[in-house]
Amino acid sequence: MQPIMFNKNDSYSREAEILKVLGHPIRLKIVAGLISQACNVKKIWECLELPQATVSQHLALLKNKGIIEGERDGVEVYYHVVSDQARKIIESIFTLGNCQGK
Repeated sequence: MQPIMFNKNDSYSREAEILKVLGHPIRLKIVAGLISQACNVKKIWECLELPQATVSQHLALLKNKGIIEGERDGVEVYYHVVSDQARKIIESIFTLGNCQGK
């Protein structure tokens, strides 16, 4: 087995912050869903069967951390994933899950 090499110059702060934010099941579901399709708040809370206020709070945190962005279309805002790091994390989680028969 080869020894693990650590780079003292890498802080991993951004990656750790993304993992903390994605550590909540609701936010994980939101980001996983938004990877495949942009959605507005109403569609998200209907799909998750959660109150609009709860979904809005989670969306605000994801937006503040730079994981998602919203684009206005008339009176509606459609959210989509903009963080490549978050996208890779989500895709690796579900790819690993599929390989293990889940």
